[in-house]
Amino acid sequence: MSEKPEDNKPEEKNPLKGKFPKKPILPKNPFNFYWIYGIIAVALIALQMMNFNSPVKDINSSNFFESMLKRHHVTRVVVIPNQQIAEIYINRDSLKQPQYVKDGLDKHPAGPHYKMKILSVESFKADLNDAQKEFLPEQKIYPESDPRSSWTDQLWTILPIVLIVVVWIIIMRRMGGGGAGGGQIFNIGKSKATLFDKDSNVNINFNDVAGLEGAKMEIKEIVDFLKNPTKYTALGAKIPKGALLVGPPGTGKTLLAKAVAGEAKVPFFSLSGSDFVEMFVGVGASRVRDLFRQAKEKAPCIIFIDEIDAIGRARGRNPAQGANDERENTLNQLLTEMDGFGTNSGVIILAATNRADILDRALMRAGRFDRQIYVDMPDLNERKDIFKVHLKPLKIDATVDIDFLAKQTPGFSGADIANICNEAALIAARHDKKVIEKQDFLDAVDRIIGGLEKKNKIISVHEKNVIAYHEAGHAATSWLLEHASPLIKVTIIPRGRSLGAAWYLPEERQITTTEQLMDEMCATLGGRAAEEVIFGKISTGALSDLEKITKQAYAMITIYGLNSKIGNISYYDSTGANEYGFTKPYSEKTAQTIDEEVSKLIELAYVRAKDILTKNKHLLKQLAEKLLEKEVIFKEDLEIIFGKRPFDVEELPLTKAITAETKTGTEKTEIKTESKKEDKKEDKAKDKPATDLEPEKPLNTLF
Repeated sequence: MSEKPEDNKPEEKNPLKGKFPKKPILPKNPFNFYWIYGIIAVALIALQMMNFNSPVKDINSSNFFESMLKRHHVTRVVVIPNQQIAEIYINRDSLKQPQYVKDGLDKHPAGPHYKMKILSVESFKADLNDAQKEFLPEQKIYPESDPRSSWTDQLWTILPIVLIVVVWIIIMRRMGGGGAGGGQIFNIGKSKATLFDKDSNVNINFNDVAGLEGAKMEIKEIVDFLKNPTKYTALGAKIPKGALLVGPPGTGKTLLAKAVAGEAKVPFFSLSGSDFVEMFVGVGASRVRDLFRQAKEKAPCIIFIDEIDAIGRARGRNPAQGANDERENTLNQLLTEMDGFGTNSGVIILAATNRADILDRALMRAGRFDRQIYVDMPDLNERKDIFKVHLKPLKIDATVDIDFLAKQTPGFSGADIANICNEAALIAARHDKKVIEKQDFLDAVDRIIGGLEKKNKIISVHEKNVIAYHEAGHAATSWLLEHASPLIKVTIIPRGRSLGAAWYLPEERQITTTEQLMDEMCATLGGRAAEEVIFGKISTGALSDLEKITKQAYAMITIYGLNSKIGNISYYDSTGANEYGFTKPYSEKTAQTIDEEVSKLIELAYVRAKDILTKNKHLLKQLAEKLLEKEVIFKEDLEIIFGKRPFDVEELPLTKAITAETKTGTEKTEIKTESKKEDKKEDKAKDKPATDLEPEKPLNTLF
C-alpha cells in the first residue's frame, strides 16, 4: 500500500497551545434519562388504545329500558357513582340474538357489554324501579354499586408527589454539582477542588511570570523545598505551612499560583473561596474537611484558595449576622485544619486576596500563613518584562519601542498591559495591517482607558468654547506650577463620557509632600477657575475635578496629618475594625473643624488658580483659540505660547521621545478618566493610603 503524500503546508503555531491542562476524557454513559420519558409516553398511549378497542358499547336510557330491560335480556347492572355511569350485563342466551351479534358482543360473554350515562344514582334507581313495576320478584334487577376509580384518577393522585420528589432531586443535584462523584445528592458536602497532578499538563512556569522578582523568590523557595527537602531539613528547617499572596487586582497573584502548579510537580488542589459557600448549614465545613482529607492522602501537595476573603472575613464584624453564621463555621473549620490539634505535614496552603485588611487575625498568624507576600504594581523595569512576555506572540514592526511603552504606563498592572497588547492587535487587524505599529498601541491605550472618540457628538458653539477654556485652564495651571505633573496633550474631542481631557505623565514617586499635593489640587481646579475668569460664571463640567480634590483634601487632613490645626493625627484604620461601625473616631467638634479646614484648603487652591490664570489671561485665550482650531494640542504647542517650563531643569529621555513623535503628528499618549482613577484609589485606600505609596496612571482631567 502506498502512503498518502504528506501535506507540505507548514503547521501554524498556536501561542496558547499547551498553556492549559488537558480536559480529562470522561467515560460515556450509555443510559440516557430521556428513555424513561419515552417509556412513560408509550405506556400512556397503549392504555388509551386499549380503551379505544374495548367491546363495551354506549347506549342511551330509552334503548336500555325498552329494548333490553323489558325484554328480560339484562342479567346485571353495576353503578359506578364517581364516574356517573351504569354498566349493563346481557345474559348469555340473549347474546345470540342478531342485535348483539351485530355489535360483536357474543365474543365477550363475560361483559360488561354496555355502559350508560346517568344523572345520579338515586334517579337511576327510581327509573329502574318504575320500569320493573310489573315484573315478578325473581325477574327484577337490583343495581350494584362499585366505588371504582380510573387509572387517570390514581395518576393525578400520585403525580404531585412524584413531581415534588423529582424537583427536589434536581435541586440537590444542581446544588451538589461539580463536587466529587458527579454532584449527586449525597456528595453535596464533598470538596469542589480541581486536582492538577502529573497527569495534568500545566505548562505555565515562572518564566511566564514577568516581574514580581521578590514574590517569585519566596514562592520558588517553597517549590524548591518540595523538590529538594533534604537541603533544608538537614539544617533543621521546616516547610512553611502557608503563604498568602496580597496585592491589587491584576498584578499576577493567580498567575503565580499557576506557575507553582506547573513547577512543583506535586498534586495541586485549586479552588475559590466561594466554592465553600452553600445555603445548607454545615456544607462549607464539610467541604473543608473533605479537601484536607484528600490533601493528606496525596501529601506532599499544595492547596490554592483564590479569593480567600469570601470565607476568611474577620468574625464578629457584621452586626446584621445571625447567631449561627455559616461562613464563620466554615472559617473555624479551616483554621482547625490549617493549624489545629492535629497535624497536616506535607500540605502547603497558598491563598490570594486583594482585601487582606478584612481577613481574620487568626487566619493571618504565623503557623497558618507563615508568609505574606505582597504583589505590588509593577515598576518601570517590571513593566518592560511584562511587555516582552505579552509581545512575544504578536507581530510588531520596528517602531514599537518597549522602553517607551513601559515609561508611558506608570501605575498599570500586568492585566492592564495584557489588555493593551490585545487591543492593539485588534486595532491593527481592524485596519487590515500586516503588523502592529506603535500608533496602534497608543490608540489601544486611548480606547481602553478613555473610551471611543465621539467626533459626531452634537455640541453647541457656546459649550465648545466653555470646554476649550476649561481644558486650557487645566493645561495652563499645570504648566505654570512647579510640582504639577508634566502635560502631554490636551483635547476637546469627546471620548467616552467625557467632553474633553488634559493628559499628564505623573512621575513615579514613593512619597508626596504638601507642596506637591497643593499644586496638583490647584491644577485640578484650573478648569473651573478658567471658566470664572473668562465667562464670569461656572458650570457643572467640573464634577469629576471637585470629587477628586474633595477626597484628596480629606485624605491630607484625616489620613496623612498634613494640617497644622488638626495636627499630626491620622484617623485611618488599616485593620478595618470600624468598617461596619456608625461612629467616627473623633468628636463632632473635630468633625466640624475638619470640614472647615477642607473648605479652606480647597478655596486656597481655587483662589491661587484664579490668580495664576488672571495674570496670564492673554496666554490662556491664545491657548483656548488654538485648541478650538486644532481640537488636539501637544506639549510643543504650549511651549510656543508659554515658553519653556522654568521648572524643567533637564529634559528627560522620555520627554524627548514624546517631542519627536508629536512633531510627526503620530504621537498619542494614555488617558484615564477621573471616575476610574478615583474608584481605584478608593479600593486601594482600604489596604493602604495610595496617594503617597503608589504611582498613578497617566492623569487626565475631564470636563
